[in-house]
Amino acid sequence: MRTISADVARRTFLAAQGFTDPRPSGPVTRRHLGRVLDRVKLLQLDSVNVAVRAHYMPVFSRLGTYPAELLDDAAWSPSSRKPRLLAETWAHEASLVPVRDWLLLGHKTLPPRWWRHYRPLLEKHPSLAEDIRDVVAEHGPIGAGAIEKELAPGGRAGTVRPRPPGATWWERSEVKRVCEYLFAVGELAVGTRRHFERRYDLPERVIPHDVLRAPAPDPADAARVLVEKAASALGIGTATDLRDYYRLGLERTRTAIAELVDAGRLEPVTVRGWAKPAYRDPAAAAPRQVTGRALLCPFDPLVWERERTERIFGFRYRIEIYVPEPKREYGYYVFPFLLDGALVARVDLKADRAAGVLRVRGAFAEPDAPAPEPRIATELAGELATMAGWLGLGGVEVGERGNLAPALAAAVRAG
Repeated sequence: MRTISADVARRTFLAAQGFTDPRPSGPVTRRHLGRVLDRVKLLQLDSVNVAVRAHYMPVFSRLGTYPAELLDDAAWSPSSRKPRLLAETWAHEASLVPVRDWLLLGHKTLPPRWWRHYRPLLEKHPSLAEDIRDVVAEHGPIGAGAIEKELAPGGRAGTVRPRPPGATWWERSEVKRVCEYLFAVGELAVGTRRHFERRYDLPERVIPHDVLRAPAPDPADAARVLVEKAASALGIGTATDLRDYYRLGLERTRTAIAELVDAGRLEPVTVRGWAKPAYRDPAAAAPRQVTGRALLCPFDPLVWERERTERIFGFRYRIEIYVPEPKREYGYYVFPFLLDGALVARVDLKADRAAGVLRVRGAFAEPDAPAPEPRIATELAGELATMAGWLGLGGVEVGERGNLAPALAAAVRAG
């Protein structure tokens, strides 16, 4: 087993994630989007929209300015000229994945998650799943609230508890829970979204027929393919890293890794400073250096696994959305800043659409950043300006919080 340095492992990871690919010099096309998807394999979905929704940002981080409708069309508004490239399913979390991977991520491949708790609802309302499918077949794509209204007048669903008036987003009705269960196990698909609400449809109206009609993969075979995809996306990682990318089961991952090693499709390696053995994709490149800059949303695959981020970059990162504001260390929705292959700073961002500005509510340089503070501020100001333009905002405004705020504010003013 050969030994490699932590620096080589870091550069391998960055290259696998697409951060050594040059940004397009002209208009961004579906071909460029496909290149990003070939790298990252999936885009995590999240409802927080304080700056930009999570699935849009990893594409911007790698390609720069691009039309958001490029991704919307690929996921939710396909046409004969531009067929669907992406489908929603559960992967790392709720995600967009290439349609060809939809079958690999069926509920027989992934270990049961939250949806196992919804099974008692099907026993409580034996006909509810069928009633929901009937409404979706007739009216889809359709949201859960509209499904509930369709079911209520005729009483087809029996004593279904509606969503209480004034309920929070998390207080789902029984109809919504069963919709989510059926989506999780592949009996419903997401045809489109409106105001980020899932609109459910039948899988045969969403997933391409050649994919849907293909034989369901054996769970062990699917796990092996997914582990290999994870290795491709990471370049190098521990068994835990490989398992986490698609949230696979422990034993199935162990078996898949062993089989891939035996077949020569994973290379066991030791990384200096890593406590656990690692596995390298034999096709992964380790560039001599990594240059360029990027802002990363909290759900970018480069940083979504916090222990891995700390191990590779020495960057301790926690999302503080659920931390009371007085107790937050950095802010509500914090973007790490990648510069020349190192995470050198972080900024708490808000897209203030009413005022037409991208607000930096806090800016913090890492104490051991390899780049000098003035350069960090200049490069970060440039990337923030690019992001503001991409979001249709008129400029960047920097607040007073954080050790980098004064230098960043000066760099923004200097333009």
